[in-house]
Amino acid sequence: MPARSRAAGKTAAASENGDNGAATGNNGAAVNGNGRGTRLVIVESPAKARTIAGYLGKGYVVESSIGHIRDMPDKAAEIPEKYRAQPWARLGVDVDNDFQALYVVPSDKKQQVSKLKSLLKDADELYLATDEDREGEAIAWHLREELKPKVPTKRMVFHEITPEAIARAIANPTELNDGKVDAYQTRRVLDRLYGYEVSPVLWKKVMPRLSAGRVQSVATRLVVDRERERIAFRSASYWDLEADFATAKHGTERLPDDPTMFTATLQSVDGKRVAQGRDFTSTGQLRDAAQVLHLDGESAGALAGRLRDASFSVSSVERKPYRRSPYAPFRTTTLQQEASRKLGFTAKYAMSVAQRLYEEGFITYMRTDSITLSQTAIDAARSQARELYGADYVPDAPRTYASKVKNAQEAHEAIRPAGDRFRTPAQAAKAGLRGDHLRLYDLIWKRTVACQMKDATGESVSVKVAGNSTAGERAEFGASGKIITFYGFLKAYVESTDDTAADRDDQERRLPVLAENDPLTALRLDPAEHATRPPARYTEASLVKELEDREIGRPSTYASIIGTILDRGYVFKKGTALVPSFLAFAVITLLERHFGQLVDYEFTAQMEDALDEIARGEAERVPWLRRFYFGDDAQENAVPTTHTRPRSDEGLGLKALVSDITDIDARDVSSFPLAGTDIVVRVGRYGPYLERDGERANVPEDLAPDELTPEKAEELLSEPSGDKPLGSDPESGHQLVAKAGRFGPYVTEVLPEGAKDKPRTASLLKSMTLDTVTLDDALKLLSLPRTLGEVDGEPVTVQNGRYGPYVKRGAESRSLATEEDMFTISFDQAKALLAEPKPRGRGRAAAAPPLRELGNDPASGKPMVIKDGRFGPYVTDGETNASLRKGDEVATITVERAAELLADRRAAAPAPRAKRTTAAKPKAATTKATTTKKAATTKKATTAKKPAAKKSAE
Repeated sequence: MPARSRAAGKTAAASENGDNGAATGNNGAAVNGNGRGTRLVIVESPAKARTIAGYLGKGYVVESSIGHIRDMPDKAAEIPEKYRAQPWARLGVDVDNDFQALYVVPSDKKQQVSKLKSLLKDADELYLATDEDREGEAIAWHLREELKPKVPTKRMVFHEITPEAIARAIANPTELNDGKVDAYQTRRVLDRLYGYEVSPVLWKKVMPRLSAGRVQSVATRLVVDRERERIAFRSASYWDLEADFATAKHGTERLPDDPTMFTATLQSVDGKRVAQGRDFTSTGQLRDAAQVLHLDGESAGALAGRLRDASFSVSSVERKPYRRSPYAPFRTTTLQQEASRKLGFTAKYAMSVAQRLYEEGFITYMRTDSITLSQTAIDAARSQARELYGADYVPDAPRTYASKVKNAQEAHEAIRPAGDRFRTPAQAAKAGLRGDHLRLYDLIWKRTVACQMKDATGESVSVKVAGNSTAGERAEFGASGKIITFYGFLKAYVESTDDTAADRDDQERRLPVLAENDPLTALRLDPAEHATRPPARYTEASLVKELEDREIGRPSTYASIIGTILDRGYVFKKGTALVPSFLAFAVITLLERHFGQLVDYEFTAQMEDALDEIARGEAERVPWLRRFYFGDDAQENAVPTTHTRPRSDEGLGLKALVSDITDIDARDVSSFPLAGTDIVVRVGRYGPYLERDGERANVPEDLAPDELTPEKAEELLSEPSGDKPLGSDPESGHQLVAKAGRFGPYVTEVLPEGAKDKPRTASLLKSMTLDTVTLDDALKLLSLPRTLGEVDGEPVTVQNGRYGPYVKRGAESRSLATEEDMFTISFDQAKALLAEPKPRGRGRAAAAPPLRELGNDPASGKPMVIKDGRFGPYVTDGETNASLRKGDEVATITVERAAELLADRRAAAPAPRAKRTTAAKPKAATTKATTTKKAATTKKATTAKKPAAKKSAE
């Protein structure tokens, strides 16, 4: 809640509403002054609903839709009966009928929709107050289409949740934006067609349960392409000289800010530039050998020797004014990047925290391409900068910023603190902000205040130092420095960079006061070796920047896209770096070879342009979708059903591309020869493995593709297979062996060549290891499940299942105390166990202590711990459990990563079912219908009182 009191907020809302709004009653709460009855306001999230309800007061019912209430069906069971026979029902899009989408209410949203319909029956007006972006417009449209309101319906938009903003939104309602809705439907249908038509190709040719997506696949390709560059990269070595030079004042008393020595690097010899890293190709070749001098270790050492006793002097000094202007206020992508660099947040977690800050009224809307600020925000930032840093730090004229993002959505402001006077982080902390929420607010607040401050100014200096070697060579060294004389906005905020070697904007490099021909003494002069480095892997921050620079997708979706490619196993993390899996290589190889246009960077960006044109009303959705799906042959009134042109023709539509996939060699797209060897990396159903002449070895899941060198591959192939011969089965004569599998050690039988039966297998018990397992152990394991006897014609068996050992008869089962009981329990003991009442819970032992304790979850405020579960380690706050994912390590997982996993799990969970008992409704929801119902059901109410209650509510 903002710093003002709740009552004051309601008063402000009432005073700005005028005749269309609410009046203020004696209790300071807003009530309807024009007798129009109850207004139902629908927002997306419960947190947002609670905040807005506090501002509106009586006469308003504020309820949440809990996100989208409709979407295309995800499974066959969700398809309405009347459409199931239609050939297009699987897609959810009638491609032959103007690409009409089939929207249904998912099962987990039906109860909420029923609740909204019930509330609407008692309302006299409906306000659709979802976010003002395309997604929010779509949610509002779905609400109107599903609820079918018979009362006046208005669109309510605002970009911050403050009393004043809500008052303005109520006083100035709008209508649904048809252009945004049309663009949403086009985008949704396009993504559906792409995903539902291309994903099955991946299932058949690579691995089941994979997915393709319009932007998701291109983002994965970017990460794969970068890894390909790293694999092809060959390092080049080059040398130069480093020298420490001292002035004549060195060794004398001086002021702390008056240095007398500095370090410089060799730049040229006899006018020929010394080679640096930029002069080499990615394969380690020197680009222009005739123009640069490539020093090796021997020649660099010899040159250093010839320069040891040389006389050096300043050959030139160049001074230039230094000026750095403030960074623009945050938009969605720059917030994600800075939150990643400064706070270690993932893009998804940063948006989750920002969403909560927005819903609680601390910041403006966080999904925006805009970097403009309202006059109110500019005045607030300038005022706060003046108060905190002084008038000298605030320019005479306000600063304005123009977006460089193509097709930027400028409907709302940049991301900034909410209100007409910003709360400082200290004030926000007093208002209840804690942990990561406070840290992100602090970042946004600093950036906003800094954007209205003066430039940082100073001086940059470039110095060259020359000396002659004993062989007459003229060697020239160079050094640069920077002095900031006025820090300006840098007092408030300094932006981080992805390049850890780069200097920060506020970092000074002071050089001595030097003039041309000043003599210098070389205190140190040594050869220095350098090597070119492969291109850095993407981090979440740099991938977001790359997607935005290429104009691929919408910035508001980048967080979910990165989350998807991580969840799908296409990418995993090593520290902050995004590493593609070999599975991603297989998927991208297939898409590049057979659906090249769909993962083409430029084509994907052009699709985004087309969607924006549709949103602006400059293009029509149906002809565009028809060309995309049916190809260039598709006409306005005649859609072809077959295509005869070659697959390489770019005019082919998606339908033709996926209709014939017989030319896709599944083994070929999943095989990658290891350069310089006869070893092939293959992607199998259970993960990547190496193969050579029938010899195989699994590739560790956490091994980055560029780390799989020929040497590493030989090492993996030379490791023992882990197979341990145990002996022969006395009954079948088959050999039994113990193996180390991807899912743990197990025993199996070796069948003769040509056998039609599958070999029997069984996992080792917890008490067994590959080193200790015996033939008798294997025979016991392969004897499971054991049949002990029958009761009333039903067999009683002993089995080892996912949740441990148990006995079973029909639908009845009981757990066994130990694994050994599977081999020792008798028929009578099993019958007695099955006759006992079924225990209420599975737990038999005290809970194990957590593997690690973390800090409090920013969302729930509860302590987070990591526990060891049946399916591996997981993080929990006592209410929500989330499994650790690939790349997450128990010992190194951060608080931010744990909180993100919990936030993702909550977002994926279905809406909780309401209790059957009638819950007490908030006072604001008391309407004529509920009053009548109460009067009819209360024993003390008389028949005469019913119409009176109805009349009073009208």
